[in-house]
Amino acid sequence: MSLPAILERIAQIDQIVSPKPPASTGGSSSSGFLTALNDGIERGSSLAAPAAAPAVGVGGNGAPGAGALAAAQSQVGVSEQPPGSNDGPQIAEYRTATAGSGVGPWCAYFTSWAAAQAGVPLGEAGQGFGSVSALYGWAQRTGRATPAGPGVQPNPGDLIVWGGEHIGIVESVDADGSIHTIEGNSSNAVSRRTYGPDGGGATGYVRLG
Repeated sequence: MSLPAILERIAQIDQIVSPKPPASTGGSSSSGFLTALNDGIERGSSLAAPAAAPAVGVGGNGAPGAGALAAAQSQVGVSEQPPGSNDGPQIAEYRTATAGSGVGPWCAYFTSWAAAQAGVPLGEAGQGFGSVSALYGWAQRTGRATPAGPGVQPNPGDLIVWGGEHIGIVESVDADGSIHTIEGNSSNAVSRRTYGPDGGGATGYVRLG
């Protein structure tokens, strides 16, 4: 068989295997064999490399309160060393979130540290607080404070304040209104506590962010 005859036969086989679209459709004039091969490669690539799942932000929804709560949850069980000393390696770490801090009652240091971990440090200059009353005063000035009272229910990640004496972080609220908290310097440790709907006589709540 002559060379022209061989080439003509190849063209006929190519047309049978993968007919070319009419010229009016604007289809490619590349070989049908090559097109089929490329299609197969592309299909294989899409199966081998599926799109990556979207990243989940800090605390799942990115809310400042959720980040502070996650930080607090990671510390449950940390205790003073020795008990009653208001000190210990991790408690010293909490104090680093508050400017001018010193060894002493550390519930406000703990909440300042948790907020700083979430990227929302407390205070006008992000200086943190060692005093509960100073923290709540700042929250009142900046519109972050909500007084406790009938029908007032905090959200997880809010701070819960008892006068100028103590502060914690709300972990969850039950359907009956019971409030679960995480508190630093509670029984010389970071501890979980549960209160009734009044928050155990809470003064108010502080929204972060």
